[in-house]
Amino acid sequence: MNETILARAIGRRKEAVAQVQLISGNGEIIINGKPAQDYLHHNSCSLLSIKAPFEILQTLENSLKIEQMNTLVKVEGGGLIGQAEAIKLGVARAISQLTELESPDIRKGLKDKGYLTQDSRIKERRKYGLKKARKASQYHKR
Repeated sequence: MNETILARAIGRRKEAVAQVQLISGNGEIIINGKPAQDYLHHNSCSLLSIKAPFEILQTLENSLKIEQMNTLVKVEGGGLIGQAEAIKLGVARAISQLTELESPDIRKGLKDKGYLTQDSRIKERRKYGLKKARKASQYHKR
């Protein structure tokens, strides 16, 4: 296996961390050694979310073609939706890194769509005296 690594990036969402590599290939997306369709349990929303940054590449005239790149992903932590969002961020960062010298308008397109913005929301901590972060026991007067 003599693949050329074109770009590497890391994406995070909630507890999920995804390490993304764009390598020369034939357009496959492989997550943790499985095809993306199988790994995401045929969830079309998650699959479309992962492929969304590649749509920017297709819309803008570019010498780089999606069919010439494989996407290798190693992801851990969190649930499937959080992992898909982490992968989306990692893919967008890798594409941005790959095309920053030849066409800066791709980075601008990714930024405008919000694909390069990391979602900083995390789970709120549990407070003492409460059952969960905000759930309290029912108040009774007498």
